[in-house]
Amino acid sequence: MGDIVNLNRLRKAKARAEAEATAAANRAKHGRTGAEKANDRRAEQRRQALLDGARRDPPGDESR
Repeated sequence: MGDIVNLNRLRKAKARAEAEATAAANRAKHGRTGAEKANDRRAEQRRQALLDGARRDPPGDESR
């Protein structure tokens, strides 16, 4: 005999899978929010400023 299948559960599982696929496509399509991008830009600027402040003159550069 075949297995008993709850059609309601099957229908809901299929709907969840389709919703997840749609969400994944939207995430790939739209990417990150403007605030997230701006936050990353600010963090990168802070990191560059820190590195520039700690930069040593290259060896042999005695023109200063």
